[in-house]
Amino acid sequence: MEQTPDLPELLYIFDPLCGWCYGMSPVVEQVQNEFAGRITVSVLSGGMVTGPNVGPIRHDWEYISAALEQVEKVAGVTFGEPFRQLGAEGSRIQDSEPPCRALTVFRQLDPYHQTASFAHALQQAYFLRGQDLNDPATYQVLAADFGLNVAEFSRRLALPETAQATRHEFAAVAKIGVQGFPTTILRVGNQGYLLARGFMPYDAFAASIEQALQQAAAEGNG
Repeated sequence: MEQTPDLPELLYIFDPLCGWCYGMSPVVEQVQNEFAGRITVSVLSGGMVTGPNVGPIRHDWEYISAALEQVEKVAGVTFGEPFRQLGAEGSRIQDSEPPCRALTVFRQLDPYHQTASFAHALQQAYFLRGQDLNDPATYQVLAADFGLNVAEFSRRLALPETAQATRHEFAAVAKIGVQGFPTTILRVGNQGYLLARGFMPYDAFAASIEQALQQAAAEGNG
């Protein structure tokens, strides 16, 4: 189905290494399916772990491991044993840029507007299966899973322009003033409606979208 350019746009501002985003991504993926034809879904990468924050997971493992149970309980996702083992071992380098670059390339090649699904797949690779998001081979498998040309995906992933575009996206998200991840905003025309800061279950989130759409209509937007 061809996208209508003037549809309201859900901005899902996330980071692949964010545990609460791992909980929120299936919700956004469901919105992508349930609200098809009414809104479009765009995934923006925030760059949570970049620059001086890049380093071995052991530096943050105490905080991360303490949060896992809460995320599982509230959001209903599962952190796999491979991820728990790599966290306990501690040497895996956490760096948001490689998976965010993969998302940049996916957007360029995705013919079916499945960005939210790919964002969730990135996080399942990491949080469920413990795969290395610093290894380009991880993305070759994901690209194949989504029916993309793997060679072209790999070529674009390695381009300096891809890294530059991804860093520009980090800067754009920072300019919006996002305080944390996940953040979701509904953009209707030139107006933005904050839907949630943090995780929200699907039913409440869908109701929040409907409310924002009604408010936009009442204000003459869209």
